[in-house]
Amino acid sequence: MAEPVREELSALGAIFCGPDEWEVLSRSETDGTVFRILTRAEGFMDADIPLQLVFHLPVNYPSCLPGIVVNSEHLTRAECEIVKEKLLEQAETLLSEPMVHELVLWIQQNLRHILKRPETGGGSEKCTSAASTTVDDGLWMTLLHLDHMRAKTKYVKTVEKWASDLRLTGRLMFMGVPDSSENLQSRCGLKWKEMQREND
Repeated sequence: MAEPVREELSALGAIFCGPDEWEVLSRSETDGTVFRILTRAEGFMDADIPLQLVFHLPVNYPSCLPGIVVNSEHLTRAECEIVKEKLLEQAETLLSEPMVHELVLWIQQNLRHILKRPETGGGSEKCTSAASTTVDDGLWMTLLHLDHMRAKTKYVKTVEKWASDLRLTGRLMFMGVPDSSENLQSRCGLKWKEMQREND
């Protein structure tokens, strides 16, 4: 790992020092470094939107673009992709210099403008309903009832994987057994309130 990258990672760890704000996910001399930053950016109607930004710094970074993944339970999958594209466009202007902190600051300041662009293109009728669609789109609830289960641990792991792959949130309950509700938040890193799948 080059010295400027090492210094940048050290600085990022010092800047994002709050609880769960910063986590190095992997580090390799051949594949580079992958880390996660949790931050907030101003979104619709001045509400703060929590963002999870995962950066992959390849070995030849910063002379090439970092890989970026954007996630937020307050944004649809399509909106996350738009945010990612805009971050990569901004990253192109910062090539050959450490850029992660600049990108985080940029998205904190510009998220609201990025998200409003698709709304304003469709006319006033679309704008008036935009607030409700971002909250209610894709909200659904389902109940899966299984009569018999041979291996509870294996079943829970399978459901966790499905939930993670499909970006679902919810609660797994074993009826008729006291204190058997499995809160999967700690295992999947997801906020479990109701079943919700983000739209494409």
